[in-house]
Amino acid sequence: MSATPQDRTLFVDYQAPSLGAGDYSIKVTQTISVDPKPYTATRTFSVAGERFALPPTLVGAAFPPDGSLGDHSHVLPHLVLGRSSLPWERGPEAVRGQGAPLPWLALLLFAGNEQPEPQVMALSEATGGPDAYFPSPAALPAGDDPKVTVIDVPRALLADLLPTRAELPLLAHVRRGDGDVPDGAVVVGKRLPPAGTSSTVHLVSLEGRFPVGKDFDLGPGGPDSLVRLVSLAGWRFACLDEAETFGRLVARLTEAGSPLRLPDSGEQNADPFLRQGYVPVRHRLRGGGRSVAWYRGPFAIGPATAADPDRGPARAADELLRYHPGVGMFDVSHAAAWEAGRLLALRSTGFAEALYAWKRRRDQAEKRTVAAAHPLAVAPIDDVLPAGVIEWLTGLSRLEGVPFGYLLPDERLLPVETVRFFQLDQEWMRHLVDGAYSLGRVGSVDAELDAAHPLPLDHSPVTGALIRSDVVSGYPGLLVDAYADQTGVRPLAPVRVDRLGPSVLLCLFRGDLVRLDIHQQPESLHFGVERQPGGTFTKRLRDLSDTAPDAGELGPLPLGPRDTVPVRQLADAMAARLGTDPAAFTAGALARQMLETGERVTFLRG
Repeated sequence: MSATPQDRTLFVDYQAPSLGAGDYSIKVTQTISVDPKPYTATRTFSVAGERFALPPTLVGAAFPPDGSLGDHSHVLPHLVLGRSSLPWERGPEAVRGQGAPLPWLALLLFAGNEQPEPQVMALSEATGGPDAYFPSPAALPAGDDPKVTVIDVPRALLADLLPTRAELPLLAHVRRGDGDVPDGAVVVGKRLPPAGTSSTVHLVSLEGRFPVGKDFDLGPGGPDSLVRLVSLAGWRFACLDEAETFGRLVARLTEAGSPLRLPDSGEQNADPFLRQGYVPVRHRLRGGGRSVAWYRGPFAIGPATAADPDRGPARAADELLRYHPGVGMFDVSHAAAWEAGRLLALRSTGFAEALYAWKRRRDQAEKRTVAAAHPLAVAPIDDVLPAGVIEWLTGLSRLEGVPFGYLLPDERLLPVETVRFFQLDQEWMRHLVDGAYSLGRVGSVDAELDAAHPLPLDHSPVTGALIRSDVVSGYPGLLVDAYADQTGVRPLAPVRVDRLGPSVLLCLFRGDLVRLDIHQQPESLHFGVERQPGGTFTKRLRDLSDTAPDAGELGPLPLGPRDTVPVRQLADAMAARLGTDPAAFTAGALARQMLETGERVTFLRG
């Protein structure tokens, strides 16, 4: 086993199960002194483990991420499995040998037009046809004919992609972490993705496909004949050129940096509004007339307006219209927020019914009078605001469910490949929530009762950022951290970090955002090498690089066919450079040397 210098992640060679999958028998013999005949009893049992399919709960994070776009040409793909003993619960050989167990799972990467077409069929159909070589699995219960997903791979291609028997134990290990790194078994591929094309990775079963002491049995066919494999999981990603790394994509977001506003128009009456983030919108008046008004959503630039606790609840959206006589135009921002909240509440039938029922109980409790001399006990009225109502309104205060057009009324406010910082306009937010709270508010008495029972919501300052980029869609599970200082010592609590669309990410944090860090998930700890010209690669060794950077460079070593890394040769070379016995340089030690961390990009607000 091996650990990182910070001991945050521990790499273990393998975790063998107490009992592997299979059939077992227990025999108990008892002898007593009064009877020379021994008493025996035999019981049989089976340990059933995953074999031809994996439940989704066992298939964890993959790297490169599914559907991602980026420069992955130096990365060996890997997949984290939820049960740390899973790769060693079965074996690639029909008979388990002595010593360390071999994993029965492997990752195969197919690039471009190499990608095989998965097929779902009964196991009997998979083994019975002449189309592809697939020996019948051993120890299959009678009558058991499960559905399996298979891929058919040309024999010559598969020979290039498969790990050898000597490489198998190096391509799976157990990862344990004491921080953000999740525990689990990790299966690593041996092929580097080609640049400029898409790649598909399959987790395949090697159970019983290795003759004892030999490499994979490719069957009797010629180079173009097909070999069938059971595929247990798969994902796809695209490998772009080296300019499209995660760090460069994120750093590029600032190239078109500007506030969340439209550019000046040259009109002296309009530009002051544009500089505050307003946009002109169509406005239909109550009388049927048409006009143009100013509108700004909840994202304000500069100091945001604090919520006014003394302002009473509105009975209609028109109460919140503001007229600017200098330009002859209305500001409809708060009126639109109030109306949006009311419409969202009406659309949520369960919330509307619960809120209205509570208001009836509240009003009854307010109006009830019981004489002191009343002889009987009077049942209390439950006038506590229901938890479901509070939960729905809390979600609304995080802008959940608010249509995108209310948030950003003009696409030009957020161009592609940009990040925009803002403060949340709490006065706009208060009107949004009040619009939802206004259900059942008809007369002035209803408004007074609502004012006397304010909602238990927090309207403290919130700041955040909007990101529109291929990074959002290309790196699922993107992580964003915010801090109240430039050194990253005082973290801000997240209010909401959520996708508004495939490539738009909304980040809200409680407090004043000064620093924003964008990075990949802990699962993005990956294994890679440095490609070199002429089909070679190098690798910087961790321990030697810490003391003498020039001495830490290993290689160049030649890549194998189809850009595969000769894993056994690489491990032996590492052991020789580090002065370690090659037999002791196992999967954990190799994983530690191959480990590369995900990139982190920091933005500082001026």
